[in-house]
Amino acid sequence: MNELEAKKALDSLIKKARVHLYKPIQIAEILYRNRTVGDIDLAVLETYRNTSKKWRNEICQRFLGRVSTSSARYQDDVFNENAIPPSVLHYLGEINIQKNGIIEAYIYRRFLDRMSQMSIGYLYVNEHNKDTFELQKFLDLFWHEPGLKRSIDKVYEIVVYSLFSALVDALGVHIEVSMNSEKEGILQEFADFAHMVIRLTPSQQFFKVKATIHRLGVTNASDRGLDMFANFGLAIQIKHLSLTEELAEGIVNSVSFDRILIVCKDSEKNVIVSLLNQIGWKSRIQGIITESMLLDWYQKALRGKYSEELGTAVLENIRKEIIAEFPTTNNSDFLAFITERGYQQRHDSLWS
Repeated sequence: MNELEAKKALDSLIKKARVHLYKPIQIAEILYRNRTVGDIDLAVLETYRNTSKKWRNEICQRFLGRVSTSSARYQDDVFNENAIPPSVLHYLGEINIQKNGIIEAYIYRRFLDRMSQMSIGYLYVNEHNKDTFELQKFLDLFWHEPGLKRSIDKVYEIVVYSLFSALVDALGVHIEVSMNSEKEGILQEFADFAHMVIRLTPSQQFFKVKATIHRLGVTNASDRGLDMFANFGLAIQIKHLSLTEELAEGIVNSVSFDRILIVCKDSEKNVIVSLLNQIGWKSRIQGIITESMLLDWYQKALRGKYSEELGTAVLENIRKEIIAEFPTTNNSDFLAFITERGYQQRHDSLWS
């Protein structure tokens, strides 16, 4: 292997990484530890496989306010032969020491670039109001930017949640909870359970709460599981890519709700319906919402008859969710980190 080939392997990892760059940051911290402490052997995976996650998490918590919640198996994929196996990492480590941390500096420059790209979406929302915001243009910012395309699923979650939540609020939806009055004996016997779990007491056997929709925020790496749920018994799964039978099975099997809502691209609707029919789970699907439906609903919410009531709320939801999902790096803190490690002094023609 030569230096250019090693760099191509690292660039491939960065390109494939989602916006938070967990795996590249893990590589950077392994290289940093190897260079400054020297208590690991880059050729021996077990000397850093697990401890490197801790080093990575310290950095991610500091600058992202979150850590990776993917499965241990997925996190360890960073050391696979098609990513950065120990042999490649060992070679990168030698270059990194020879050039005084140049590869660490390179990874963190790419991290800052990715965070800066993410701010484009936030700026678009901030620079537009309900009269000028165009959902398709907003989505295109991410589709057409290679560094952000891997996180388009999160963007879809944000736009779906922002609209759905605003509509549920505007409709003033409430949920009523009550019990069978003939079962008061059981209520008396399990009064502490009823109070703590169901919020019912012998004197309060009925209550009403506001309907809400919640984002779970983090979807695991295999793109299975629940994206959103409502306290009125609805589960929502966002699919922006092709839905295979395996993924369809993963969605339904991992969600215990009886009513599942799928949001997908128009071109995927027929495929999804066909798959769900084949595996006999269509009865659990409450509905399938397509991208064209979302575009139409956004148009109505932002510039329709009730835009005064809905438009600002939808855009404010998008702003809040972008900040929550993709926290903008604190520039002063990050620059202090760069200075502290001396990365601003690292220059090299290949790693520029």
